[in-house]
Amino acid sequence: MMTNRTLISAADLVALKNRGDVLVIDCRFDLADPDKGARDYREAHIPGAVYAHLDRDLSDLGKRGFGRHPLPDSGAFSAVLSRWGWRPDLDVVAYDDTNGALAAARLWWLLRLAGHDRVAVLDGGLAAWRASGLELESGSPQRTASIAQVAFDPTRVVWFDELERRREQGSVVLIDARGAPRFCGEVEPIDPVAGHVPGALNRPFSENLDASGRFKAPARLRHEFDALLAGRAAGDVVHMCGSGVTACHNLLAMEYAELAGSRVFAPSWSGWVSDPSHPVATGTEPVIGVL
Repeated sequence: MMTNRTLISAADLVALKNRGDVLVIDCRFDLADPDKGARDYREAHIPGAVYAHLDRDLSDLGKRGFGRHPLPDSGAFSAVLSRWGWRPDLDVVAYDDTNGALAAARLWWLLRLAGHDRVAVLDGGLAAWRASGLELESGSPQRTASIAQVAFDPTRVVWFDELERRREQGSVVLIDARGAPRFCGEVEPIDPVAGHVPGALNRPFSENLDASGRFKAPARLRHEFDALLAGRAAGDVVHMCGSGVTACHNLLAMEYAELAGSRVFAPSWSGWVSDPSHPVATGTEPVIGVL
């Protein structure tokens, strides 16, 4: 059984595969070319892995006003898990080729929302697996389908009403995982409005990683997040990003650093700016706004 419920090394994944059944899920995705991840998966992937498509499996693009990657309903996610052959007794390992950001951390978070905590992200992603000289396979292996039925815990997701209320109360530490130029409003290559939610702090998800592309040591991450929180509790933290995907990377980093209890504002920036009445800030200094 998996002992670490946040990150797992390539060596430990090999050991887990050798000990018994584990569901490995390839989550590679390219925002500029949504089908590239699936093509790359068919060309080469960790043996036995199934593929998760961010747009089709980990989101519901039919929803409007909830950002570019709206959360799927639990019923739709249950159907995806059934197709993969997921069972509650399985260990699950997710990986991608962007150090967990697209979209292994998103899948890790969705499974946690569904009450399944036997899940970890491959630290260093596919590059770490390749660097270890481990084998890959091609094609699209099929697992025996199962009958999965899960329900998301609504208390672990933040929506508009709660975020607006807590901003007014000053009871939230809102952390934005986008790069500094987008956060500051200097550029915006994807969404129609540039800037950030007033009062938000910027912690680009890339700061969770060391030069090798792996997550920094837990003690280092804890020190950095403690400095950002400035004495506030981890439970006061709400993560966001452009569409609710890389925000999960910051949540994963906090959990790895034993700072438990933070949550994700699922609509994130793209959902926030879909309502023109929502205030927008630009620049480097967070400004507390009134909704």
